[in-house]
Amino acid sequence: MSLQLILFILFGTISAISSVLMITRTNALISALFLILNFAGLSGLYLTLNAQFIAVTQVIVYAGAIMVLFLFVIMLLKPEHEKYFSHQPKLKIFAFFIAFIVFIQLVFMIFVSHPSQGNNANVAASVKAGTIEEIGKQLYTNYVLPFEAAGYLLLAATIGAIVLAKKKFE
Repeated sequence: MSLQLILFILFGTISAISSVLMITRTNALISALFLILNFAGLSGLYLTLNAQFIAVTQVIVYAGAIMVLFLFVIMLLKPEHEKYFSHQPKLKIFAFFIAFIVFIQLVFMIFVSHPSQGNNANVAASVKAGTIEEIGKQLYTNYVLPFEAAGYLLLAATIGAIVLAKKKFE
């Protein structure tokens, strides 16, 4: 079994389990944390598929900006009556165990493993297709009309939201 297949199975399992745990939790903050884990698993899946731009966009846009917004709204709801981790010592031990495993994996990757030097032509073409330059070239040459149409639709949606949000017309 190749490393790519193992990572794909690992990230797929993380994404599937975290999505189920996200929708089954009653605590909104814990659900948001499982959603962040799900976004990270999806980003790892994109990396195994050689879609680097989409993986980075997944982390920056969703795990970064959207989750900050979600956590801001959750904290705005003032859930001060909820206890998160203070009354669950087994959960703390499990968290330390997971952190230790991740630390061991990082040490192994940095000091022991050696990346393969030989890439075949399909992998090289796949890696080239996921770069920002190639995506930009395709967007502004072959797909310029749908790109512009999407921009105008977003502009119309923004103007519509502003008009609907305005209380009174002058």
